[in-house]
This record gives sequence, C-alpha cells and structure tokens, in this order.
Amino acid sequence: MDDGNNESSDLTGSRPRRIAIITAGGDAPGMNAAIRAVVRSATVAGIEVIGFRRGYEGLIRDLAEPLGSRSVANVIQRGGTFLETSRSVEFRTPAARGLAARNLKRHQIEALIVVGGEGSMIGATIFGAETGIPVFVIPASIDNDIPGTDYSIGFDTAVNTALDAIDRIRDTAFAYERVFCVEVMGRDSGFIALAVALGAGAKAVVVPEIPFNLDDICDRVEDSHRRGKRSTIVVVSEGPRTGGVIPVAEALTARLHMQARVVVIGHVQRGGAPTARDRLLASRMGAGAVKAILDGAVPSLIGEERGAIVCVPLGEAVNRRRLLDPLLIDLVHQLST
Repeated sequence: MDDGNNESSDLTGSRPRRIAIITAGGDAPGMNAAIRAVVRSATVAGIEVIGFRRGYEGLIRDLAEPLGSRSVANVIQRGGTFLETSRSVEFRTPAARGLAARNLKRHQIEALIVVGGEGSMIGATIFGAETGIPVFVIPASIDNDIPGTDYSIGFDTAVNTALDAIDRIRDTAFAYERVFCVEVMGRDSGFIALAVALGAGAKAVVVPEIPFNLDDICDRVEDSHRRGKRSTIVVVSEGPRTGGVIPVAEALTARLHMQARVVVIGHVQRGGAPTARDRLLASRMGAGAVKAILDGAVPSLIGEERGAIVCVPLGEAVNRRRLLDPLLIDLVHQLST
C-alpha cells in the first residue's frame, strides 16, 4: 500500500485534472442530482470526471466511464442512481482496496467522491487512509443517520413518500373506524419514523433508539377510542431493535378486541423522483465537493449544518454519532391528544 505521500494526494496549490465519482450502499432519491452537480461543476473548472459503476465493486472491477456535461442531462428528476450501486463485501478486504486504488491511479484519478451512507463513509475513510487518495463523501441515505450533517440526500423524499401513503391509509381508517399500524424504513435509525409520525398526526411512534412499552401504546390508543376518536395511526420503525410492526399490531388487536391492520411501506420509500428539497441539497453538496477538492481541503464529508454547506474532516465525522431528539417523541404524544 502507498504511504499517502504520492503525487495524487497533493492537491494544495494545484488544480486537479481528473476526479472520480461513485454511488455506494443503499440508493437514495437525489443521488443523480448529486452526480450531475459534481460533473457540471467540475467541467466548469476544467476537470475531467470518471464515473465508476456499481459503487466500490466498480472500483475493484474497473467499471469506468467518462462523464461529461451532456451525460448527466435529464437526470436531476430521476430517482435511484444511473451509476448503479452495490454493497461490496470484497471491498472490506485490504487486497480488494489495494486493487481499487491501483485502478484509480491507472486512470490518473486525483480525488474520489463517494455518494453514499454511513457504511460508505466508513469505507471511504479507511480507503483514503490506506492509499493516500483524497476521498470526499456526499451523504446520501434515506435514514438521515449520517453524522456531520443535519440532512442527508433522500431523507425528505422518503418521508414525503411515507406521508403520502399514510394520508391515503387514514381515509380508510376513518371510514371503518380502524387502527392502522404502519411500518417505515430505518432499521437502526428512527429519523424517518419520527418525522412521519409528526407529519401524519400519529397516535404513537416506535423507534429503535428509545425503549418502548407495548402496554403504554395500547393504553394511549384505547383511551383515544374511548374518547370517541374514529381512527388511529401508529408508526413503527422496521428492524430487530423494534421487532417490527407485527407485535405492535397483535398487542393492539388483543387489547381493543378489533383487528389492527398492518401496512408495511417498504422499499417504495427508496424510489421515485426526489423532492425539490432533495434536489437542492444534492446540487449544493455536489458543487461543494468539487469546491473542497479545488480548495485543497482534507478528505471530508460534505454536509449541511444550519443551512450552510460545510466540510467535516472524515476522521471527525466517523467518530461522531447522530442522535435522535427524544423530546420529539413527547411532541408526537402531545399533538395527538
């Protein structure tokens, strides 16, 4: 492995000639907008961009293709990623990362931009430290669990998709005076569930970060029905830490003596056209990544904090943890009375 003192890692005071970009991990609406912003910002600066398909796997397999301004036309409104993505188990090995680095250097790549989530950021940090190739991460994850940024690309779209579904579900819930338990994505992160619960006016929300009691949820729903409420929505974050939506629905069914209906929104939340918010965020972050490279910044996460685009050194970002605000759980309860 290189010791990090190679020519490609010294961008200070010189304009890079060629950079690379990949999308890695789970796809998120707005990734295409980020690629577009990187390519067009780099083109204006006189920098060539090489895209590698299939994420880190593409670096290993050398799935390279040049990206020009016209190649990113008409993609800003598209969900997913036209560069495709994957979760590469092989990239976790030093040998595979070494092969990826050699491929980048053969293409005379002077910096790498990774558009992806927390796992992709960790991989980028390790890869950059081992090879000396400057790596910059644009946070894209519907889970919004990436430290160093208030929002990640795709979160707003995922929340709005889930809200649209719940708005439709509520029509039926009201007509039949039913309880609906809705499972949203997030796994180890409750940001989607909490945002959806607040936006949908849910009676209760279950997230992996905060312990919950099924009896408490049943008490809240039973009390609201006793007071004449016609319909109830309970939002549950997926994953092993919550147990998913089924145990919640079963507990409510047993208590209320009426079947609580289950809806799992699932991967619908990952797809579709990105919202205006995600397109704007992706465009600003993509341009910010190119600016960071031109400025000779240290390998960084390109985040948004309090409305401003910031560069957070990767060494700092990977050691942070993005925490859910437990007071928002109380707000869900307060507003659902």
